[in-house]
Amino acid sequence: MRKLLGILVLFLVFGACKKTEKTTAVVENADLEFNYQKMPDKIGINPEATAIVEKWEEFKALNSSIDVLYKSTNNEDLALAIDDLIEKEKNMADGEYPELFDTFQVKSRQRVLRTFLYKVKASILENQPTTEPTIAVLEAYNNIRRQLNVLVNSQLDKKLILDEA
Repeated sequence: MRKLLGILVLFLVFGACKKTEKTTAVVENADLEFNYQKMPDKIGINPEATAIVEKWEEFKALNSSIDVLYKSTNNEDLALAIDDLIEKEKNMADGEYPELFDTFQVKSRQRVLRTFLYKVKASILENQPTTEPTIAVLEAYNNIRRQLNVLVNSQLDKKLILDEA
């Protein structure tokens, strides 16, 4: 009986000392790295809109921060650029718009830009891929610029449409 008990203890000891494979989650840094080469180009503003934008200090500050975003080559640069963009966007939202651009069309596109800026910031903080949200930020910014062009090129007179008299 003692021999049987001794053999059983040996099996338990050897069974307990069995080597186990450690499973660890491997996060590939290649997926998380910011790919600055996929960024869309900035859309130009026509000369009439440029004349108005030159006097709009908040938009000029946002535009210069977007240029910094285009120069970002890694997540650290991107994080700094996004923080700066969030602040410039807040200043633009609180600031005064030029009369022609003080419309819901511009403000709604700016709100979309703000949403995507926070999405990029969340991706950075959670170590998620940042390339796709950054592309969305730049597309939202391009949509603001497109809308500025549309507003300047619009030939409709709102007073004539709204006045029925």
